Amino acid sequence: MRNFRKYGKEPFSVAVIHGGPGASGEMAPVARELASGWGILEPLQTVASLEGQVEELKTVLEKNADLPVILIGFSWGAWLSFIFASKYSATAKKLILIGSGPYEEKYAERIQETRLSRLSEEERTEVISAVEILNNPEIEDKKNAFARFGTLFSKADAYDSIKSESDELEVIDYQFDIFQSVWSDASELRRSGRLLELGKHIKCPVVAIHGDYDSHPAEGVQKPLSAILESFRFILLSNCGHKPWIERKAREGFFRILKEELH
Repeated sequence: MRNFRKYGKEPFSVAVIHGGPGASGEMAPVARELASGWGILEPLQTVASLEGQVEELKTVLEKNADLPVILIGFSWGAWLSFIFASKYSATAKKLILIGSGPYEEKYAERIQETRLSRLSEEERTEVISAVEILNNPEIEDKKNAFARFGTLFSKADAYDSIKSESDELEVIDYQFDIFQSVWSDASELRRSGRLLELGKHIKCPVVAIHGDYDSHPAEGVQKPLSAILESFRFILLSNCGHKPWIERKAREGFFRILKEELH
């Protein structure tokens, strides 16, 4: 499988960066919505290291995009875009961070608690079971547990989703090995404070779009980035969870804002 997909027509001036890590394909609905007006690249991160994913993204963009590009990063993809732009500032024209994780450790402490509080007792038991499988080194095939873990937390992260679990999943493949390796590096980057410090090297404008119901606290994005970035704007969407494009009450406004930011 190629590590990218294309939507729309040349020039490919926009790239959508998926979350996870290890959930390639989830940005396809956003890419399709934008493809009528822009050429969109959808890089699919396949490397099991943080540095490797940065370099893989660089290679995909250099070979296929009209540089510099606008990077639309979702969740982990927001961090990856942020890290990428700090290293290769000439390649990034603008960053749009959707549902980003918080940039300082103190804001991350209650994410898990918030998610679990929104699930039923049966679903919380499922989460515990999935975590046990993921943490068991004797179990080799963890794909189903990782996928179920993601589905349950996606439900907890949504305010009023227009999708159900039975809908066809956009994710091409859930890859726990990528998640485990990359997240280990990324979480340490935040814990050490180096993640936020990277913002000092970002030269392009940065816009963060965040749902007010997202379990990732909005202030963990707004406050740290406002203090570190040269050009930063924060947009809070009402009645919206982690993925604005699946939210019944926020989807239309989200895409209107997103398209305005691309002009």
